[in-house]
Amino acid sequence: MADRLLQRFAPDCPSRLLFDQIADKWSMMVLTVLDGGPLRFNVIRRLLEGVTQKALTQCLRRLERNGLIERRVIATSPVAVEYQITPLGRTLQVPFKALYAWTLENMEAVEQARSAFDGRN
Repeated sequence: MADRLLQRFAPDCPSRLLFDQIADKWSMMVLTVLDGGPLRFNVIRRLLEGVTQKALTQCLRRLERNGLIERRVIATSPVAVEYQITPLGRTLQVPFKALYAWTLENMEAVEQARSAFDGRN
């Protein structure tokens, strides 16, 4: 019975909010580019073509608030900031990599389904 209640995706369910915050495209991509080690903001931005400064800033703050990345200020002139994945954030790497592999393996089938759908409409 408890499992059914958790699967309702009620608007006030904490897991729904967390899922929204980690499953959006920018969060998944940020965690992917940080897989290799710490990066500065502008490097992350260059690696994520199409992300705006505002969207990236908001994403990094959400990930930091949720304990998935950490922000480190580097005392240089000018001051620099870099981001890295926390141990908690690393636990998402396996499912994210599996999801990415799924997209590569199934892209052709998805494209066929899209074409069939578009042909009907």
